[in-house]
Amino acid sequence: MKGVVILSLAFVLVSADIYMQNPRGSNNRLAEAGRERNNGNRLFDSQNNNRGGYNVGGLYYYTDSVLQIEWTNQHSCGNPNNHCELVVQYMCGDLLRDGAVTSTIPENPSNCDNYDCNTDMEFGMHENFDYYLGCKLRQRNEGLFTADQNLKGNTARFTRQNPQGTRRGYECAEERDYYPYWHPSPWVDAVIMTNDATRCPFYQAESQNVKSRFYCKVPTQLIREKMLTNQPVIPNNQADCEALVYPEGAANGTKGIWMEAKAHGVAAPDCREAHFSRDNHLGNGLNGNPNVYNWTIPSDFVHERCALRMRYNISTGEFDGWDGTTNSSLNAEKNNQPTKLDLSERFGLTPEEAEERGYVFEGNPQVEVFTPAPNGDTFQLQLAINTAQYGRTFQDRSHSFEIRRRPAELKNQTIHNLNVRGKRGNIVQVYPAVEYDFVPNTIIMKPEEFIHMQWTGSNTNPRNNDGQGLAGTDRSNMVLLAEQVYPEGSDAYHNPYTKNGHWGTNYPMSVRDSTFLGLDRETLINLAINRPNQFRGELSELDDAGTYFDAKPTKVTETGHFHYMCTRNNNFSNRSQKGRIVCTNEVVMYQAIGWTGGTISSENSEVVFEQGTLNQLYDIRLEEWENGRGEEEIMEIGGETEIPGDEYLSKFILLYPTEAFTANDTTFALSIRHSGDKSNIEVYHSFPETFSTWTKMDYSMEGGMVRVDVSQGGAYVVRGHNSIGAIVGIIIASVAVVLIVVGVVAFFVLNPDKWTGLKSALTPDNKV
Repeated sequence: MKGVVILSLAFVLVSADIYMQNPRGSNNRLAEAGRERNNGNRLFDSQNNNRGGYNVGGLYYYTDSVLQIEWTNQHSCGNPNNHCELVVQYMCGDLLRDGAVTSTIPENPSNCDNYDCNTDMEFGMHENFDYYLGCKLRQRNEGLFTADQNLKGNTARFTRQNPQGTRRGYECAEERDYYPYWHPSPWVDAVIMTNDATRCPFYQAESQNVKSRFYCKVPTQLIREKMLTNQPVIPNNQADCEALVYPEGAANGTKGIWMEAKAHGVAAPDCREAHFSRDNHLGNGLNGNPNVYNWTIPSDFVHERCALRMRYNISTGEFDGWDGTTNSSLNAEKNNQPTKLDLSERFGLTPEEAEERGYVFEGNPQVEVFTPAPNGDTFQLQLAINTAQYGRTFQDRSHSFEIRRRPAELKNQTIHNLNVRGKRGNIVQVYPAVEYDFVPNTIIMKPEEFIHMQWTGSNTNPRNNDGQGLAGTDRSNMVLLAEQVYPEGSDAYHNPYTKNGHWGTNYPMSVRDSTFLGLDRETLINLAINRPNQFRGELSELDDAGTYFDAKPTKVTETGHFHYMCTRNNNFSNRSQKGRIVCTNEVVMYQAIGWTGGTISSENSEVVFEQGTLNQLYDIRLEEWENGRGEEEIMEIGGETEIPGDEYLSKFILLYPTEAFTANDTTFALSIRHSGDKSNIEVYHSFPETFSTWTKMDYSMEGGMVRVDVSQGGAYVVRGHNSIGAIVGIIIASVAVVLIVVGVVAFFVLNPDKWTGLKSALTPDNKV
């Protein structure tokens, strides 16, 4: 275990909450009608506010479709104020379920139907009973940092964050609090977002996605005998496992077997820096939008019962669990006995001075900030430190959802999932959940791609929460917004995109006068009144519609910028449920890329960042413009339209950010597909903010593409010189050379004395 102990210390995790907004985070809820959850121990230990989460409601997603995961976290990530990791995982199982009651699933099988809690569908369950029982009886990892917490037991149920061994569903406290975990876990890694991406190679190599785990298989009779005790009977290492004999001391007793649990057999998880978020600010990220991660649902995970969880591992900046000089196994006694973090060296004090003046990281220390005055007077200030909380793990989990295999007609098609986040109420009533919005709020796509519009709600929101329609209910719909009115003759008036709805309006457009994504009238009616879930009844505010709506994957055929709204959740004073879909033939791509590197590519261009090219996370945007649009954009801002060359051999490739942004003058590779040949092409670069100048770039050839190694974004284009003109130029130049040679020879033939003089000048010694 020693090799793992050092690494696990990094996740001695400052009080902070995390809430998944999409998919809907449960926070242990079921269908409570109050603002607070009934049971914080129902399925898992969230450490979150009791008011968080959404009532139960499941959706389904197709394999290889993109699901936008959206969340809020309280105490920042991607921020130098702390050490932070966000770990997203998923799990599927035949018996995984939301359940029908808010009670915690029993520990004693005699309290379940058929003496089997795994199959008692009344109770919600993620991890199963056998997994929990192994945790409850397994020896805890004693190399973990416990601060000054007094653990009440020695099994994996007891951790610094869970010293009492409190049970939450069938979760294992030790596995929840530390990552990567050394024992087999049913959770599959999707992505790790961290403050320090240089750890990513370690995380990816250690993930159970690709690396097997080991455990001790002990006699079944021993488990049955000790099932309801808190004593460790399952060793956590190979030596003790193989030395175990049951019954103890029996000459022919059954021995423990050190077993290998195969890796999950899927790709290593994605890993990158976390987007910046403020501490003490449970809200949006740096750009004013929610922090999100676009998860491509694996093609090989098809299951009716799955759940997603997001763990928020955070530790105070004063404690670096990755510093091997202070947290190695050799110093375990120093760190765990008496479990105080020594800050003396950091503040230039001797250990004795630090102890005397309170510069030791312990529970509620009284710190003598100033050295004593000449008369000996001094004072102390007490810090509010709870050693169980300055390193901590929070989590949220989704309700169960289904992953479906694509039908034949959707094979190889791009599917964008479009859902609804939030719940009924104003911002105060729903906090730390959120008010209604569409997720993603903006979708950029191409014609002939599909959108899967699907959402769910609840009939048991608090009945006094603000909102329209029947009290306590969630409902949503989609209709195209009316266009903004612009003065006739203005640029906006002539812009076709402004005719497809506008953020600033609050009325829907008349369907008889408009189109929406190229959808037929029947589909538009379904989106407006939730058919086929709706059949007559109260339509104006969708009161008789069901909580669930599924439009199935729908092909988009019309280009344009389409702004749409929900007519029910659009209070003119303070609520606005609106979204936007941009359907364009041009390429517009976004990807977050940081230290680990990555690739963003299309049919006509590719950008490759090797590991270490960037020293922080950037939201890379790649656009491709047709030549006509490029010239129009340049002319509109008064840029330089006279680009060297005679013809375009590629599209305009625009890459953002446009400034130099690589680390230590490194470069990344930009490849552009072209239609010329090596003898007549050149690559030029300009800045799309002004297009004031065009700079010629060095390049190399790679098949049908040119490659430029650059350190900045901007606009790039391949230009060609007219081939006939080049040949004519060569011929003219050759003829000119011949005429010059002939003229020189004729001159010296007619003037032999000039030739003799020239020889003498060139060879003074007359040695020719």
